[in-house]
Amino acid sequence: MRILFIGDIVGKVGRQTLETYLPKLKQHYRPTITIVNAENAAHGKGLTEKIYKQMLRQGVDFMTMGNHTYGQREIYDFIDDASRLVRPANFPSEAPGVGMRVININDKKLAVINLQGRSFMPMSDDPFKTADQLITQAKKETDFIFVDFHAETTSEKYAMGWYLDGRVSAVVGTHTHIQTSDERVLTHETAYITDVGMTGYYDGILGINKDEVIKRFITSLPQRHVVPDEGRGILSGVIIDLKSDGTAKSISRILINDDHPFS
Repeated sequence: MRILFIGDIVGKVGRQTLETYLPKLKQHYRPTITIVNAENAAHGKGLTEKIYKQMLRQGVDFMTMGNHTYGQREIYDFIDDASRLVRPANFPSEAPGVGMRVININDKKLAVINLQGRSFMPMSDDPFKTADQLITQAKKETDFIFVDFHAETTSEKYAMGWYLDGRVSAVVGTHTHIQTSDERVLTHETAYITDVGMTGYYDGILGINKDEVIKRFITSLPQRHVVPDEGRGILSGVIIDLKSDGTAKSISRILINDDHPFS
């Protein structure tokens, strides 16, 4: 099984960049499944049903979320029926949506789990204990288990990677929007990367217009984060190859922008 995972889609530029490069990536890599993190897809915060359906039409097979899951009010109306979407599983049980789905891919099943970290993040339940519970549940159906860990700190992400090593196929980090160069297959054959990076506005700061962000650091005053609707884009992702037993064979990074063109 080959998984193409694309990091946090941020706003209109991110969606346009995805639309431009996804067909080329799928033609080049021939992934079995394409997964994207969509928690910033609508104007930089949250996801709308229109955008959810639009990305599915463009060739995305599945989506994960994060701390901005409920950034768009309308998600309450469709998240429970969105069969190709998961939000962090360690949200309170009252939160709409689910944190794991097992999907059929050809003759195999893949469990997709979304978790959120707790260091410098909004309050949530223990992601490690939640992972234990979901993996036990998933193992009843499949050994192919993919985890998107939406977290702030490198240490917490690495801890999750090592904690799940040998129990899941892959642990990929999202949220910080900067691609790290530490992709590896861990000791017990779980693919890992601290952060996949983002897909969005290239000439800003984490997909946001840089002027407001810089002004906030200089003045310590609140600033409205502006996600541009046009400009140069960057696409960040990984390709993960899994063996027939669900363990990882390899993981490699994808980075596309003007400095790293796709060929």
